[in-house]
Amino acid sequence: MNEDIYANSGITTDNTSTHSDDSNNYEDIYDNEDVPEISVTRHHKGTMTSGMDTSGSRCYRLATVCLGLLCVLLLTAITVLWVKLTAERDPLQTRYNKLTTERDQLQTICNNLTAETEKLQMRCSNLTKERDELLQRFSDLGWIYLNSSLYYISTEKKNWIESRQDCRERGADLVIIKSREKQEFIASILGHTEAWIGLTDSETEEVWKWVDGSGLTTGFWNTGEPNNGGDEDCAQFLGYPDKRSWNDRRCSVSSQWICEKRFFE
Repeated sequence: MNEDIYANSGITTDNTSTHSDDSNNYEDIYDNEDVPEISVTRHHKGTMTSGMDTSGSRCYRLATVCLGLLCVLLLTAITVLWVKLTAERDPLQTRYNKLTTERDQLQTICNNLTAETEKLQMRCSNLTKERDELLQRFSDLGWIYLNSSLYYISTEKKNWIESRQDCRERGADLVIIKSREKQEFIASILGHTEAWIGLTDSETEEVWKWVDGSGLTTGFWNTGEPNNGGDEDCAQFLGYPDKRSWNDRRCSVSSQWICEKRFFE
């Protein structure tokens, strides 16, 4: 009965239909309201994304350009530096090559000099040996060696001219005395022996000359000599302890003599 009432009244049917319609209307409204919201939101997101993409792209391009410029600058700097170093290196390399060549030449010279030095040392050693052998032979013959000279004191007596001749036959000459050192040496080896020396004024009176033609500059005459007593034109070494022991005597007087020979002449 109630159902009929509702059925007759059409409330149930209308309410249902109305509710259904209302529900559908609400959904449609929500649907219609959601569309603009979604659309707006997507549009906004798209705009934001597009803006971000554009900004990122600009930053990327700017970074790329900066990096490219930096590379160009670095490459330019490296090139300039390389050119500068090359320009500085070439003269240095040339100088180095020149010094190397000079060093090699000097090394060659040094090697040659070393070889020559060794030869000279060997030669000097042989000459020293020969000299010692010769000195020994001269010593055995009565010669005395001092300061590159050999001295021989005769054991016999002859006049001045014969005495000089004997010295020449021995490859020497009468002794020449031009220094105090040599005077003292002759005095030490002669002792008290009187001997002719190579000094005479036979060519020009009172102009004393040595047998080598040189003039007398330093004399060691005994006191009062030379006095030219009785044509005394030849000098004799007296056997006195005094270092001033020369005396002029007649050249014909017999006396011992002393020869001098320069070694290796």
